[in-house]
Amino acid sequence: MSRTDEDHRSGPLSGHLVVDLSRALAGPHAGMMLADLGARVIKVENPGSGDDTRGWGPPFVGPEDDLQSTYFMSCNRNKESISLDLKGTDGQEVLRGLLERADVVIENFRPGVMDRLGFSTAAMHDLNPRLVILSITGFGHDGPESQRSGYDQILQGEAGLMSLTGSGPEDPQRVGVPIADLLSGMNGAFGVLAALVERDRTDAGQIVRTSLLASLIGVHAFQGTRTTVAGEVPQAQGNHHPSIAPYGLFACRNGSVQISVGSEKLWSSFAAAFGLDPAATGFASNAERVRNRTAVIAAVERVFAAYGAAELLEKLNDAGIPAGKVRSLDEVYAWEQVASQGLVVDVEHPVLGKVSLPGPPLRFFSRGDAAETTPTEHDAPPLLNGDGQKIREWLGMSAAVAGVN
Repeated sequence: MSRTDEDHRSGPLSGHLVVDLSRALAGPHAGMMLADLGARVIKVENPGSGDDTRGWGPPFVGPEDDLQSTYFMSCNRNKESISLDLKGTDGQEVLRGLLERADVVIENFRPGVMDRLGFSTAAMHDLNPRLVILSITGFGHDGPESQRSGYDQILQGEAGLMSLTGSGPEDPQRVGVPIADLLSGMNGAFGVLAALVERDRTDAGQIVRTSLLASLIGVHAFQGTRTTVAGEVPQAQGNHHPSIAPYGLFACRNGSVQISVGSEKLWSSFAAAFGLDPAATGFASNAERVRNRTAVIAAVERVFAAYGAAELLEKLNDAGIPAGKVRSLDEVYAWEQVASQGLVVDVEHPVLGKVSLPGPPLRFFSRGDAAETTPTEHDAPPLLNGDGQKIREWLGMSAAVAGVN
């Protein structure tokens, strides 16, 4: 279904137009977040091939002559698609028409590419002084390595995240999702919202910049201050917390469970429930337990060996100990709690029919009666150029003259 009216969906950003020039994941994720909030997001893609992620797979689904990438579907719901050759006269004319009407533009080209296309930040602000420009790069927009190409796993290594992830120092591992891209998209959307708020005060747009490098360093959290303040160099240590014990994944009779004993009160409750001495030598405080982590893990797994996972989780819950199991993704999406939070949405795809997608993470409620106002209607990720003709008509441009791809 094409959405070419300016106020097509409800939500906090209803009435705002976002032009999404980005590809792969970081920029498209930012665009999808804004679309989930009600913005109209027009995705500009290369003619013929479209966004790179349309070819990322398997898995692909659908008929053999029209296969759809599930990767593309993960970051492009609630958008429209138009294909434009941004190096050609027609593509540039259409883009100028979109930018003149837009509130936000998103791009994640390497520094300098937009300038060479004739759409520098200055040029875009000449077209539309109120435009908020979100620009996402790999290593930052300036500095000695700004021209390096930035892909998620490269940055997970360069930004130190892989040195913290894995079973031990000799086993660096990437996070199981493209976390650098996703965080960059989230930071980008956050920056856009702040810029829109400021625009209400100044009536002027501005440039928002973030990078995969910045986004990963921004989530180093306590591991960062271990380095900058304490002078320690953190290393991967598997599924146990570096600053809290016991906290992590522990073996039991027929599997494993996770526990988080994050306070001395919880430690006392845990010890009482499982017959441990909370004041034993080396166990009496969190600092002691962290220093003696190997002994703590051994003690916990010794008492857990008497329980199956389900029985153990019930006992931990009765004792008030935060605990859980490790679910596979099919279990996650079948979980009633996930459904209750609106974290799975059904959409009608023009090729695949009804499909389910991971849903948006935000919910909204009215102030007075606390009625939920979260948008519940979602559109499937678009087909390449699926909205091109109607977008051109909305801009007052003839499809015949424009040469729709």
